[in-house]
Amino acid sequence: MAPSVFKTCHVACCANRTPNVISWSRGGTVAFGTCNSVALYNPQERSIVALLNGHTGRVNAVQWIHRADCGLERHLVSAASDNRLIVWEGQNDTFIQSVECRGHTAPVSSVDGIYMHDSQVLVASSASDSTVRLWLCSGGTSAQCLHTLSFDGGFMMDVSLVLLPGSRVPILACGGDDSRVHLYVLNHGKDLQKALTLQGHEDWIRGLAWAPTGGELLLASCSQDCLIRVWRLYAKSGTDAHSDDDPTIIKMKEDIFEVNENDISWTFAVSLETVLAGHENWVYGVHWQPPFYRDGALQQPLSLLSASMDKTMILWAPEDGSEVWVEQVRVGEVGGNTLGFLGCQMSPDGSMIMAHAFHGALHLWCKDQGDKGQWGPGVVISGHFNAVQDLSWDPEGEFVLSVGSDQTTRLFTPWRKQDSKQLTWHEISRPQIHGYDMHCLAMVGRFQFVSGADEKVLRVFQAPRNFVENFANISGISKEKLFSTGDAANLPEGASTPALGLSNKAVFQGDLVQKNREEEDKFNRVSDQYQESYFHPLNMTEPPPEDHLLQNTLWPEVQKLYGHGFETFCVAADSGGTLVASACKATKAEHASILLWDTNSWRQVQALSYHTLTVTQMAFSPDSHFLLAVSRDRTWSLWKRNSQTAENLEHFSLFAHTAKESAIHTRIIWSCDWSPDGAYFITCSRDKKVIVWGGLEAELTDHCDIKPCSSILDVGDSATAVAFCPVFCSTNCYLVAVGLESGRILLYKWNPGLEPDSDWTCCGQTDSSQSHCLAVKRLRWRPRAGRAGHGHSGGVMQEEEKNGQADSESSWAQLASASTDHSVKIFSVNKQAL
Repeated sequence: MAPSVFKTCHVACCANRTPNVISWSRGGTVAFGTCNSVALYNPQERSIVALLNGHTGRVNAVQWIHRADCGLERHLVSAASDNRLIVWEGQNDTFIQSVECRGHTAPVSSVDGIYMHDSQVLVASSASDSTVRLWLCSGGTSAQCLHTLSFDGGFMMDVSLVLLPGSRVPILACGGDDSRVHLYVLNHGKDLQKALTLQGHEDWIRGLAWAPTGGELLLASCSQDCLIRVWRLYAKSGTDAHSDDDPTIIKMKEDIFEVNENDISWTFAVSLETVLAGHENWVYGVHWQPPFYRDGALQQPLSLLSASMDKTMILWAPEDGSEVWVEQVRVGEVGGNTLGFLGCQMSPDGSMIMAHAFHGALHLWCKDQGDKGQWGPGVVISGHFNAVQDLSWDPEGEFVLSVGSDQTTRLFTPWRKQDSKQLTWHEISRPQIHGYDMHCLAMVGRFQFVSGADEKVLRVFQAPRNFVENFANISGISKEKLFSTGDAANLPEGASTPALGLSNKAVFQGDLVQKNREEEDKFNRVSDQYQESYFHPLNMTEPPPEDHLLQNTLWPEVQKLYGHGFETFCVAADSGGTLVASACKATKAEHASILLWDTNSWRQVQALSYHTLTVTQMAFSPDSHFLLAVSRDRTWSLWKRNSQTAENLEHFSLFAHTAKESAIHTRIIWSCDWSPDGAYFITCSRDKKVIVWGGLEAELTDHCDIKPCSSILDVGDSATAVAFCPVFCSTNCYLVAVGLESGRILLYKWNPGLEPDSDWTCCGQTDSSQSHCLAVKRLRWRPRAGRAGHGHSGGVMQEEEKNGQADSESSWAQLASASTDHSVKIFSVNKQAL
């Protein structure tokens, strides 16, 4: 039932801040850890295909288990801070949790796996408990731990497994904080023997990768000494063993070890192939271009990708003729205030390379199919890298703004690539990059919002001209229509943040012209070397890459609102955009006041005092006549707008509040919302109860007794977010979404005309793959029927309209959710399926 009701349109998320957290399958799917989930991402379609929820801690490492025949992978292994490994198995286009490995006593940091036989998977893992473990997964729900290697307080940063050439004997490479590569061989499938220790690196080893090439193995190791070493492992015949004694032959030093399997003995040698120097900071990841079959033979391209903290990725390959390894391609960022890359992957055909950065962002480069083979940035998914605290739709329902504890505000909107029917959501602007964790925001008109963070100040932002133009290009809405909504003539071109500053300063057209003139007679003064404005106007026809988002998509700050004594916690704006209400964290009544701001003058016009602890959420009624507030003190208050007279200058007065005898909620009230007709409001609480209140018809009296209009709905878990759908479900029937602390979202129909015990009907919920894995912080319905980017609202004639199906858009509603699991999700709800 649930999948037909909830259809996931978009998941905005990013990779965790760990080195081994991303892996690219031969089928083209990128798996990466995001918070406690594993995301499966399709780079071609630019969308999250699935989310695998099973871990209870941060996912630190993800690895596809590649098949020898280069076919589609059936298994994926993930490791997390919950000290567990999970092997996921593909069944009927979905991945299910098949095997769990328990044994580590600390977070697992890296993992690798190979197939021993058709169904047996050998997995190696290293963890912060100073051990490396080998697991054998052969059916069943639990794995057998074959061996535990202890490193006496040392840590192995990466492990890599491969089969020795010409045999079925696995060899394990471990690299860590002792700056050495340790090789172990698994004899007879059960005896783990130390084969060799490879020395040469002068700092911690961060990454390892094996590649089989024509009966030999290459091992790449990268380190914090900024170098990459490539080692060659090959079998030695009996005659080779004696040539070492000849002093006239100059050759690389060889390390030799023996392997016994089924009474057969092999001798293998390892020598240093090359040392690659080109990075200027710690090298965190190395990845070989995947092998492929051509004319029935396995081909391994000699192409090695490396990623470093110097914000670059390098593609290395031996030069034709000389076989000297040289740098072929270098991509990345220059300048900026970001940290570098933690890992890299290459697509199966070698035409795309991807890195993930310290702040979680994925960076994709695609090779042009032309003769020159130039590499250019590609469109890729993005999202918050910490808890998402609040989100809001713009009044027209064309984009979503979200704020999070990663100190950013992000704007997501749908985009349809030219000549493509598929609609995907992308981040096209990062209006605010702050120095404090963000908590709340409210839209004030189409292109203006107020945000609050872990500071006492509220900040007001206005969209610049460059954003409005680019938004028109990407969404397909006409520029004339967008510019008609505001004073377009006075809009600044963009914004930039000065060094050591927190406020986005407006950059006007004149500033850009003046800067170009100054560049001709450059650096006349010392201060000219340090320009204030880093903004460059962009003309975008597709979503921008990460470096443009960071630098060129800021919105100018137009106002600061001072008045609160502690960190701002929640903010709300009325439907007309004339008033903003805000509240801050409070442990006393004097700090728990709600402040009202006039958006014309941005002056504080009133302080509303009733609550004794933090006001957790506020909502204006659809006609803006009432303001509802809910609080940690387990009560709600309702404020009524006064008609402004010379005697009465107060905008709002207390109209109703929770009475002691009618106080049904017994724990903190987290969220509240209004029904679309303004006749009812709803509250939800940590006590698992959801209640609809009404009785607002008694507007003649100053105070009225507001009673519950619904039966008490017990949702079975702490309810953290609630929202009324602005579009009626059917005649006199309301649609309500409830978000839970467990991450699930429930959908209920509420019929006020029915008997108290039959007025609630559960009509859908997110399944395990759609749900968040941590608490839902905010739910917001699109303010109008239909789906963003579909129908006439986008200005683009869609396929379904040509087919006469335009009316069907009215049967859809869209719901946006924000969660502590770092993700923003947008669901389409088909009301006909209810």
